[in-house]
Amino acid sequence: MKLYNTMTHRKETFEPIEAGKVKMYSCGPTVYNYFHIGNARPFIVFDVLRRYLEYVGYDVTFVQNFTDVDDKIINRSHEENCTAKEIADKYIKEYFTDADALGIRRADVHPRVSDTIPEIIDMVQTLVDKGLAYNIDGNVYYAVEKFPHYGCLSGQNIEDLEAGARIDVNDEKQSPLDFAVWKKAKPGEPYWESPWGKGRPGWHIECSAMSRKFLGKTIDIHGGGQDLIFPHHENEIAQSEGANGCTFAHYWVHNGYINIDNEKMSKSKGNFFTVRDIAKKYDLEVVRMFMLMAHYRSPVNFSDELLTQAKNALERLYTAKFQMQYLLDHCEDKAPSEDEAQWVDHLQRYNDQFIAAMDDDLNTADAIAAMFELVRDANSTLIETSSVQTVKAALHMFDQLSDVLGLATKNKDEKEGSLEDEIEALIEKRQAARKAKDFATADAIRDDLAAKGIILEDTRDGVKWHKA
Repeated sequence: MKLYNTMTHRKETFEPIEAGKVKMYSCGPTVYNYFHIGNARPFIVFDVLRRYLEYVGYDVTFVQNFTDVDDKIINRSHEENCTAKEIADKYIKEYFTDADALGIRRADVHPRVSDTIPEIIDMVQTLVDKGLAYNIDGNVYYAVEKFPHYGCLSGQNIEDLEAGARIDVNDEKQSPLDFAVWKKAKPGEPYWESPWGKGRPGWHIECSAMSRKFLGKTIDIHGGGQDLIFPHHENEIAQSEGANGCTFAHYWVHNGYINIDNEKMSKSKGNFFTVRDIAKKYDLEVVRMFMLMAHYRSPVNFSDELLTQAKNALERLYTAKFQMQYLLDHCEDKAPSEDEAQWVDHLQRYNDQFIAAMDDDLNTADAIAAMFELVRDANSTLIETSSVQTVKAALHMFDQLSDVLGLATKNKDEKEGSLEDEIEALIEKRQAARKAKDFATADAIRDDLAAKGIILEDTRDGVKWHKA
């Protein structure tokens, strides 16, 4: 398998530290709100990378953290008149609700900053002892100039960074590039006792400490969004390699950005969507399909038109799957014919195509194309007179590949249940449009449902629906 390594700017053959085992870390959410559609992309990408590595035989240990100590969480707790822990607990629970709907499997470990304070303090102390960090009145800063490889991941040059940095005459740091690894507590903030007084961790130090605690000093793969390359991942490298005296991660894998209707996502532009927002209109499996139809390093444009295309593609996969399941209940339990046996042998070519695509820097778009070739072949070959063994072989191949991508994995009852939820959400949206006298939107929703074979009836008891 080849992966594009951000550190070297090229595809490299993946060779883990220990044969047959992979240690993998990916940055998780800061839990002060529902996560947005941009966050969803790395969560899906690294879920698929993990699944694929397991599919080809690796024993993967996957760690994804929760940042539960942060200014945004503290501010939210003040707004809602509760503790920071209550905010974090609430949105960790909500994270799993949305992640489950996106088909994202649980990591082997989901560490929280608040549970890793002793390890963080220990790493900060090591940096101080080595002269790589310094204490100014309870604030501990990493001295960037003491780490000669700073900028190695992002390609940034320290001299250029210094020239472009904002200089504040009141700044207590020795250099404007230095960053906090421990922050002195402010009134009303959560804090922990430390050798430098009451305080809390800086943002970057948490991932270094959690990765070392659960995966060791050197890991195989570190993943995250492209926006984290600088400064977050750059600072992780400085901290980890400074403290541990060895390479932090061998492969750095980053996914590309998401635009909304060809514009950068921004709250000020009104195009900022949480995954929970999207779930009101689409089954979140559609979002997963949308993400995987593009290469993970490519920028993607998020729009209703492209989501509709993804939805239609996903439906084709489900239609094929349910047809094969139907045939299993109606085919004859007989020995396969010679032609059927040859066809079953040739099914392996779709697995080979799938693996070739995934081995080429996790090319999920081509992997999905291999699945559709399997589907077309199965649709044109399998009939009610086919043997059960033949149908089973095709369905088994389909299920194997779909499980790697996390697509079309629901059974028929689950799928029909999610369809009902989608219909109810559209009906609710139509009612809101009618109440606002937006009859054009209300009529468009009715027409959209009618095109799907769903008939609405406005009654005294509310809106009723049935299939045509």
